[in-house]
Amino acid sequence: MARPGNPAQPAGAGAARTRAAPAQAASTRAARAKTPVTQAAGTSATPAAPPAEPLAAPLDAWLRHLRANRRYSPHTLDGYGRELRFLQALATQAGLPLDRLANGHIRQFVARLHAQGRGPRSLARTLAAWRGFYQWWAPAAGLTANPVAGVRAPKAPRSLPKALSVEQTQALLDRAPARLATEPAALRDQAMLELLYSSGLRLSELVGLDLRYTRAADHESRGWLNLEEAEVVVLGKGGKRRTVPVGRQAREALRKWMAARAQLAAAAASASDQAALFLGARGRRISPRVVQARLAEIARQAGLPTHVHPHVLRHSFASHVLQSAQDLRAVQELLGHANISTTQVYTRLDFQHLARAYDQAHPRAGRKS
Repeated sequence: MARPGNPAQPAGAGAARTRAAPAQAASTRAARAKTPVTQAAGTSATPAAPPAEPLAAPLDAWLRHLRANRRYSPHTLDGYGRELRFLQALATQAGLPLDRLANGHIRQFVARLHAQGRGPRSLARTLAAWRGFYQWWAPAAGLTANPVAGVRAPKAPRSLPKALSVEQTQALLDRAPARLATEPAALRDQAMLELLYSSGLRLSELVGLDLRYTRAADHESRGWLNLEEAEVVVLGKGGKRRTVPVGRQAREALRKWMAARAQLAAAAASASDQAALFLGARGRRISPRVVQARLAEIARQAGLPTHVHPHVLRHSFASHVLQSAQDLRAVQELLGHANISTTQVYTRLDFQHLARAYDQAHPRAGRKS
């Protein structure tokens, strides 16, 4: 039976979960790195990491535009900054200014990075950053075309999201260590895990949550908890805000944590830290790395046979809700996906679940012995 009060669990759904039912090998990469690469005369090999010199004015202006007008997260901006430094270094090695790069140069740059071991997904992120920059800068620079247009990364094999089974999720969240009754950090960890699974939040959305909506001279909430309405308001990718329900067990865990939160709060904390829902050991807003480390350790203690990171709980939320509700559009809204094709990958997980049930239950399924 589903636990009552869970907004993510549709009435009558048969979910077993009682909460929110919601390469290559390294040697190949090394071999690639040793492969001779055709370079322009007088150039050196592309660095394995982006150089640390300041970005050129147009590149820096685009990042400032994304921060101020598109409200991109610091994590996304850091990633774009790294990719733009690669573009700047490659253009410098080719002896060309940014406004003289053509489609052929971009293809050569991508081939060079691929030869040094950059994988398809990494190159796709690189091209997304370069393409976005030129799309923004081309009109101001007087360019007739975007030099990155039509350049694609090598095709990557499409892998399914890694989701826990309902039983594994129960083992993770239903553990009952004695210190849950006494240690604020343990109460915090339980509340974070419950909320990640109950609402399908991204890691950045979780750590960005405030206790309540706050607007002051030096801080304005990007996301916040509304416990009375059993929901959280989060700022997702692309600055898109959405409201997500919070299940009953997550609300109970949050209340226990909030009662103990003052024990971790710092007296001289910044306005952002004072408003933060989840705090680290020093009374500051908890960092993504701490959340990742705590979840991995708790999963290990629970005896799960796989590495568990925050996005695994998001995948598990989506998979379990889809198994119960069979409503792809609802899952899309809950996850904050701009395109339903992103959400459709979970239908493949759901089909795997149905196929296993068929093999186990149908008398003529022809199971392999």
